[in-house]
Amino acid sequence: MKIGIIGATGNVGQVVTREAMNRGHEVTALVRDGAKAKNLLGNDVTIVEKDAMTLTHDDLAGYDVVVDAFASTKPYQHLDLAARLVSFFREDASTRLAFVVGASILHDETGETLLADTLKKYAGQPWLDGMIQQDHEYDFIKWVEDVDWTVITPSTEFVDGPKTSYKLGSDEVITSADGKEEVSFANFAAALLDEIETPKHIRQQFAVVNA
Repeated sequence: MKIGIIGATGNVGQVVTREAMNRGHEVTALVRDGAKAKNLLGNDVTIVEKDAMTLTHDDLAGYDVVVDAFASTKPYQHLDLAARLVSFFREDASTRLAFVVGASILHDETGETLLADTLKKYAGQPWLDGMIQQDHEYDFIKWVEDVDWTVITPSTEFVDGPKTSYKLGSDEVITSADGKEEVSFANFAAALLDEIETPKHIRQQFAVVNA
């Protein structure tokens, strides 16, 4: 399968790229800094050096799946990029879009989103901007009915760690067998690639936690 990964040098993007390569997929890292990508990912991955916000339909049309693991110092670009990608593949099922969206969209036991709860405690803090914009991104994606998309959300604690096993949930906070809300980057990448290889969440969101 041909997989393009936007943001392949980020914490999530690196692990997803390696997992996809280890499974034998034809992987392209779509990155701002080609030299950094080569240093981090090695010579076996194809590298396209281009700012995510300047990618065109022609740049992405050849992929079976495009993974959006994009990170930006300008939080509004999360929504901007999602809208751009969706516009490229309206009524075109040849390319699937997989969006990585943070845990702030998940709901707690009261039914409130983690973002809403955090806003009550820390309203006005500039570090909230990224969470707010990813919430807007998800709200937008949910309205899209003519694109093949999936949203993948990590549990609330996203940590370094080995690939072991994982379990899936929907839009609620989920815990592992030992009651923790942790998912390792490696388990998250495995869940994402399993979804890519065997799609079960077409135009749906799902969350991942360590088993």
